[in-house]
Amino acid sequence: MVPELPPLPALTRAEGELVDAYLEVVDLLGRINPSRTLHTYGALRAAQALVGRATALRDALTTMHLRGESEVHTETLAHALRVLDGERRSGRVTVSEPPSS
Repeated sequence: MVPELPPLPALTRAEGELVDAYLEVVDLLGRINPSRTLHTYGALRAAQALVGRATALRDALTTMHLRGESEVHTETLAHALRVLDGERRSGRVTVSEPPSS
């Protein structure tokens, strides 16, 4: 039986879009990471998609700003990122460990 994930915290629509777009950017950066990727074509496709996802990230932040959401609630958004497996996903952006001999 699959364990039930904790519920996401209450987010505004723009905060939800921010979290989603951020994680999509992180996923793409992980696919581009030269210390982890094996083929240029997959990295190229991820780099091409990155432009659109960065735009979505900018748009979510713009929406928040225009709606008067001037503060980023880091604890709440960090909780949402953890629920959505953000720690593992962002780990692919770091330089991989050298193989042990």
